[in-house]
Amino acid sequence: MDGTRPAGDELLKIAVEVARQAAETARRMRADGVSGVTTKSTATDVVTAADRAVEREAVATLRAARPGDAVLGEEYGGADGTGPTGGAGVRWILDPIDGTVNYLYGLPHYAVSLAAEVDGEVVAGVVRNAVTGDEWTAIRGGGAYRAGQRLRSSTETDLGKALVATGFGYDPARRAHQAGVLAELIPHIRDIRRFGVASIDLCLAAEGSVDAYYEKGLNLWDHAAGGLIATESGLLVDGLAGAGPGPDLVIAAPPALFGPLHDHLDRLDAAGGP
Repeated sequence: MDGTRPAGDELLKIAVEVARQAAETARRMRADGVSGVTTKSTATDVVTAADRAVEREAVATLRAARPGDAVLGEEYGGADGTGPTGGAGVRWILDPIDGTVNYLYGLPHYAVSLAAEVDGEVVAGVVRNAVTGDEWTAIRGGGAYRAGQRLRSSTETDLGKALVATGFGYDPARRAHQAGVLAELIPHIRDIRRFGVASIDLCLAAEGSVDAYYEKGLNLWDHAAGGLIATESGLLVDGLAGAGPGPDLVIAAPPALFGPLHDHLDRLDAAGGP
């Protein structure tokens, strides 16, 4: 490769092809039965043979399409590369099956999430629900889309009427802290929803199916693609006190809701605990 910075639409085209293939592999393997189930950080944090197989397949496809790029995957870390070697500064950020517990139980909410980062900035992303085929995409500066329709986030301005999505960690002490935060927050919002897939949560917020979303403990592969989709739909995506979205906290909300939700989460120490 010649080192020319690739366009977002070029990278998105590759991302969509890879995500669709990966989602079909995940769906097919689930239909054949879950196997190779082990655990990671805790006894409830599961990983399956499909997580590993889907990531290997997706990485191989990315390598074939753009052999000089780096890949950051959930199951194998930096794959077999330590950084971009083609001079274009591209890194792919992959979650092969986001929502593995849903996958394990046969719930129809798990996704392939794939983002393309150029020189440290996410410029393209796709999230595909492997069961339903629902697919959300975005290019930085080019908007977010689902099934050809441009996404517009919620127009709700009253936090008390906001439906808010969230998620919980696998460590029991972290879940206890998060439950305490939620117990104090819920009187100030309409209600809560918990689907178990951070990437889809961000996309649901992007399309206005929920009004806002927050969660502690996300890794980059959990929110890289969904975060871009949310941003391009008009949501503010950040952490507490301008810290940026990351493991401490990710908040995605319309501008009118972001401040009030942020302030409640800050007061409740949502980024604290284990």
